[in-house]
Amino acid sequence: MVFDRKTLYALNKLDPDAIVYMDADGRLVRLTRNDFATEDEFLAWKSWSDENFHDEEKRDHIYANHTNPFMENPDKPSLVAASSEAVVVRRSEQEEQARRFAELRSLMRDKLTERQFRRLWLYCAEDMTEQEIADMEGVGQQRVSNSIKAALKKIRKFFPEG
Repeated sequence: MVFDRKTLYALNKLDPDAIVYMDADGRLVRLTRNDFATEDEFLAWKSWSDENFHDEEKRDHIYANHTNPFMENPDKPSLVAASSEAVVVRRSEQEEQARRFAELRSLMRDKLTERQFRRLWLYCAEDMTEQEIADMEGVGQQRVSNSIKAALKKIRKFFPEG
């Protein structure tokens, strides 16, 4: 397996002082220690991002090893089809991931207030800035920031890193 230094996993892993990710518009974003309230908060999110990108990278390689480029374009005939076992395994992995995500989301909903959950979701999953969320809700950015920090603190309490 070749290590592609241009993947998000590689960019994130090779930059120990930042969390590197792609926003919804396809732009690379670097979150540094200065973007977090504490060093511990940065390190926790950095560890999570490294692990998450690595898991994605492994899934992509497994998928790529069981498919071929001709399958991506339905207008071109496929010379080799993915094995039915590979398709079933990939679908099963996707369903399991979706189930775990739904379970985690449900547990988080139970532990956070509706406002904390909404703000954290918009911030983390929808890539909105604290200011964008504040503008949308008609409140100050600091209020949103404090709410997100409190939500993260609760999550760490109920979901300690393993």
